[in-house]
Amino acid sequence: MIIAIDGPAGSGKSTTARAVAGRLGYVHLDTGATYRAVALAFLRDGIEPTKEGAERVLASVHLDVLLDETGQRILLNGEDVTEEIRTPDVTAVTSTVAALRSVREKLVDEQRRIARAFEEGKGGVVIDGRDIGTVVFPDADLKVFMIADERVRARRRFEELRESGSTATLDEVLRDIRSRDEKDMRRTVAPLRKADDALKLDTSELDIAEQVNVVVQAVKERENLSAV
Repeated sequence: MIIAIDGPAGSGKSTTARAVAGRLGYVHLDTGATYRAVALAFLRDGIEPTKEGAERVLASVHLDVLLDETGQRILLNGEDVTEEIRTPDVTAVTSTVAALRSVREKLVDEQRRIARAFEEGKGGVVIDGRDIGTVVFPDADLKVFMIADERVRARRRFEELRESGSTATLDEVLRDIRSRDEKDMRRTVAPLRKADDALKLDTSELDIAEQVNVVVQAVKERENLSAV
C-alpha cells in the first residue's frame, strides 16, 4: 500500500507520516529530505540554484536512503547528512532548488524506485512531501493533504529549531514559512496543491495522536473497501 501525505511546511505531515508508518508496520519515506540533501549539495559547492547550476550539481550527487532504529537516514555521496539538512541555511534554499525541473525529474524517479522497493519488502510505505499525491504517486492507495494555520506551523517549526540549538526568532520562522508557502504554491513545476481525491486534514487544533488516528482510520476504511 502507498499512502501519500502532502502539505505545506509545518503542517505536521512528517511527524504524522512517521507515526502512521509505525502503527501500521510500514516504512516512512520523507521525500522532502531528498530535496534538502540536493540543496545542501548546492550550498557546499557554492553553486546558485539555476538550471545550469543543477546540471553541475546533479552530475556529482548520489543519494541513498537507509533505515535504522532511529528512522530514515539520508546519505549524500556516502555521508550521513540527516541532521545537517535541517539547518536554516538549507531550509532557505530548498524550495528554490526543488522548483528546478531537472532536480524534480531526477528525484521523482528516485522516490518512486525507493518507495516501490520498500512497499515490496514491508507491505506498505507512507510518503510525505509537497507533490506525492499529485505527481510522484497520483495512483496512491490513500492521499492526505494536511494544512494548519500559518502561525501554528511557525510555532511548531520554531520549537523544533530551538531544540536543535537554533537562535532564529519566531518572527523569522513565520516569515520563512510564508516565503516557502509562496514559492511552493507558485512554482511552475509541480506546485503544492491538494489532489482532487485527497483527504483534507486541518491539524491546527489536533495533537499528533489525533492526526495519526484520522489517517489510520482512513487506511482501514480503504482496506475494507478493497476487501469487498
